[in-house]
Amino acid sequence: MSVASYLKKHSEALVKDVGIEAACKLTGKSKATLGRYYSDQDEHDDRFMPVDVVAQLESAARFPHVTSALADLRGITLSYDADKRNATSKGVNQDVVVLAQRFAMLMSEYNTAIGDGVITVNEAKRMLRETLAIQQVLLDMKLHLENGVS
Repeated sequence: MSVASYLKKHSEALVKDVGIEAACKLTGKSKATLGRYYSDQDEHDDRFMPVDVVAQLESAARFPHVTSALADLRGITLSYDADKRNATSKGVNQDVVVLAQRFAMLMSEYNTAIGDGVITVNEAKRMLRETLAIQQVLLDMKLHLENGVS
């Protein structure tokens, strides 16, 4: 898959996450204009969603689709957890418990996903979400250990 088609795929996912009507209202762009940003037709090969439109849509989306795609292209891992922005952890002991819980949730998602022998896109997204949550817990744990907090 080319970089262009990868970005267009994620631009489409972003618009669909927000909803086409809501995306139009939020950005002031028409359905046709938004559609051109992720169209794979030859005449729209050079059209991409402007960064201000991405920012507007990602503020309303459940997931930063385009930002995540750009990070992925550079080999960067993002951690997105709006619930924990100002939360304070109680230390390594709590981190271990949360890590075990998150791992159990990942294994549960995996068990459900592999049940029919095929992992669908939605199942993969749920497993990715749990993987990112585990990554965040490990990061918190690392910081606590480095700072000598138990």
